[in-house]
Amino acid sequence: MPALSRRRFLKISTAALFAAGAAGRLVSAATTAATRPALGVRRVPTFCDICFWKCNAIASVRDGQLWKIEGNPNDPLSRGRLCPRGTGGIGAHTDPDRLRTPLIRTRERGAEEWKAVTWDEALDYVAARMKKIAAEHGPESMALFAHGIGGTFLKHAFKAYGSPNIAAPSFAQCRGPRDVGFNLTFGEEVGSPERTDIANAECLVLIGSHLGENMHNTQVQEFADAVGRGTRLIVVDPRFSVAASKAAHYLPIRPGTDLALLLAWMQVIVTEKLYDADYVTRHGHGFDAFAASLASYTPEWAFPETGIDPETIRVTAREMARHRPATLVHPGRHVNWNGDDAQRSRAIALLNALLGSWGHKGGFYTPASMDVAAYPYPAYPKSTKPKVDNPGRKYPFAHEAITTGIREATLTGQPYPIKGWMVYATNLLQALPNEAETIRAIQQLDLLVVVDVIPSEIAGWADVVLPETTYLERYDDLNVELFKEPFVALRQPVVEPPHDQKPNWWIAKKLADKLGLGAFFPWQDIEQYLETRLRSAGLSLAQLQREGLIRGPRQPIYFDDGVPAEFPTPSGKIEFYSHQLADAGFDPVPRYTPPEPAPPGTFRLLFGRAPMHSFSRTHTNRLLSDLMSENAVWLNAVAARRLGLKTGDRVRLRNQDGMLSNTVLVKATPRIRPDCVFLVHGFGHTARGLRHAFGKGASDAQLITRYKTDPLMGGTAMNVNFVTLEPAEAV
Repeated sequence: MPALSRRRFLKISTAALFAAGAAGRLVSAATTAATRPALGVRRVPTFCDICFWKCNAIASVRDGQLWKIEGNPNDPLSRGRLCPRGTGGIGAHTDPDRLRTPLIRTRERGAEEWKAVTWDEALDYVAARMKKIAAEHGPESMALFAHGIGGTFLKHAFKAYGSPNIAAPSFAQCRGPRDVGFNLTFGEEVGSPERTDIANAECLVLIGSHLGENMHNTQVQEFADAVGRGTRLIVVDPRFSVAASKAAHYLPIRPGTDLALLLAWMQVIVTEKLYDADYVTRHGHGFDAFAASLASYTPEWAFPETGIDPETIRVTAREMARHRPATLVHPGRHVNWNGDDAQRSRAIALLNALLGSWGHKGGFYTPASMDVAAYPYPAYPKSTKPKVDNPGRKYPFAHEAITTGIREATLTGQPYPIKGWMVYATNLLQALPNEAETIRAIQQLDLLVVVDVIPSEIAGWADVVLPETTYLERYDDLNVELFKEPFVALRQPVVEPPHDQKPNWWIAKKLADKLGLGAFFPWQDIEQYLETRLRSAGLSLAQLQREGLIRGPRQPIYFDDGVPAEFPTPSGKIEFYSHQLADAGFDPVPRYTPPEPAPPGTFRLLFGRAPMHSFSRTHTNRLLSDLMSENAVWLNAVAARRLGLKTGDRVRLRNQDGMLSNTVLVKATPRIRPDCVFLVHGFGHTARGLRHAFGKGASDAQLITRYKTDPLMGGTAMNVNFVTLEPAEAV
């Protein structure tokens, strides 16, 4: 596999671009008293972009310098308090490793030799090659990968250009199996933020969901409150997480066997008639066939699979039933694990259905939103070709584009060639499994454009790199949130960008102009666009600029408050037995298949989050990296002694295909099962432009060379890799 060296990338980011920084300092030194920033404190409301939760915040600028970021006390999401990542957002603005000016590749892809260019030069280059791709292959042969609300205007530009091939890793690599499992059961998704009513739950079940480490602000605050008031907590995890330390019941399950436990729990609840019979009778479809299918999944059957003794399975099932319908079995988020993940999520949905939690206080509420119309754009051109990601509906329940499907089409040219990628705010070499496949696909392209804030690994392979402003330096589209309380929020500039960075809306509009698509961007600037949308709802941009968000009137969110108990499934009810699945050749009720056994002498590789970092995006942020500058491999203490290792030793991880990690610290602990190891995701950067983060810790992404594809929706299961540990000095 090609090495991910970034020496030349570093050279252009530091040496060639030094002139821009020096010029900025000279201008600053020559500033007159009349143009110096006003003294004092200026407070600007906005909303955060360090993760997708989009908490509303207030940024303070003191004497012209960004000073601090706090939660907006009027925000239903943050309740006036930000997580460590949110308060550390200043570090994104001040990061010296940021991209500064547009770059164009000067040699073969991967040689990493660049020249700094103007925005006109960069966008002319991109537009010329996009026109050439459209003329030779059709506009459908350009694909966009985008993550977050910042991708809105680039998605619009691609639709105007004529490409339907727009995807985000958040579906096939994160929440997709969960959304499909709940859709098949209730006819609706869990949403984002999730419609979980932790604030009113009397029993909370976390199965592989690491609240407190996965720092989703509202949920973590509600979780802390729930623990404080004595909510019964059941935590299922191979690792004794922060959440597990608060649990009444901790179940250290064998990795890959969640579905066995879920089926056994449901078997106990059904056979002991602990379910909400009235709820099931009124709202359920196919319950008798569902119940019959559970007969063999007893706690005794589940014990050798999961490692959880039968009495614990029964006790925890009864605990859930005792508190129904205010029992919430959390759906999780990053649920691409073992290959049967949509069925695993469907089992979580079915367990909640047995407990009557969907639509009830303490379970899942119906989210509310404000009515803010979309901008009145002209109709998009009709594509003459289907999307490439899922030919022939191979994955029949995928309702969003599959990133790895686009990658596969790029490699094979089927069902038609993909010749160009634009990548916005997602590091595909960290987000997609099997880095080598992604690099091979990139080598097939005629054009790769990366829009990012930092010189990430994917940027190192680009033909053109476009430096974006951070969220503190730009407007984005409105956040019309679906939540317990409806509101609309504004992201607006707090400070100027430090160099020649531009906001995504400006990039999209200028590129569209150069592509001859200016009619699709009829607004003069982003403020006019926002004002037009807000005026349609009787709101004003001026008010949002002052306040940051506008809250709408409270609406009913539970069945008991008058929300109609409607289920947009084919039967119009909760589908305990799914004819959709049966007709497509799949199990109508989830069925357990044992996971692949570990090769002798290996550990299953697990990965997850830390509260101060988001994916691989934040490791150059000095404020956040000070909290965790590198990761460590969690290794069971007994296994560590057997290997002659102790906490603080340095090792390398080698996976089943021979891939070798950077050196990484050992964390020998009793808080993890002896058959697996754990890494915090996003470390081990190989992009030399990321000077501060380069080489620190081990990359789980580089070790994920194998994956299984979910047959229902095309998601990629990544907890199917195994590693051994080697002393660093032996390599």
